Amino acid sequence: MFHPSTQRLIDYWRGRAVNDAVPTRASVNPGDFLDLLPQVFILGRDGVGRYPVRLAGGFVTDLHARDLRGEDALGLWALSHRLEVKSALEVARRRGEPVVVTADIRAVGVPSVGMEVLFAPMTGMDGQTDRLLGLYQPIAMIQRLMGRPASELGVRAIRSLGPANEESPRLRLATLHGRRIA
Repeated sequence: MFHPSTQRLIDYWRGRAVNDAVPTRASVNPGDFLDLLPQVFILGRDGVGRYPVRLAGGFVTDLHARDLRGEDALGLWALSHRLEVKSALEVARRRGEPVVVTADIRAVGVPSVGMEVLFAPMTGMDGQTDRLLGLYQPIAMIQRLMGRPASELGVRAIRSLGPANEESPRLRLATLHGRRIA
């Protein structure tokens, strides 16, 4: 289960997919989720494996205390997690499925704050999957940062969504007349 705002944007993204194809950038209308815009960002992808920030909402820029346009989004993550995040973005792009990273917002001198970061692929005018629609959704009290800017993001878990990643039913212990049978 994701935060309702994260789930809402995932559902919106899925609603824009035609014939199970990745939604186009043109099919995404920011007016459909105005209340989430401060938390929304869009990443591009260049030919050398960078993910430049193309657009970032007010909450995202305020959290990092700077204009992020043009910055490689991987630079926002702890050095030890960048390869893991880059791999997740490539999986999302190749499979055409969203990825949610459960992350820690880290700032100097204060406890970290939990956050969900959504990355949902989109295609550009040429049909290539070269954009990612994103969302920063805090899952803890952001006030714990005491107004300090995020120094980095850290990965807690990464979850790819879609049919290839659905969880199978879990085995349970069963008893019959007081005896374990499975």
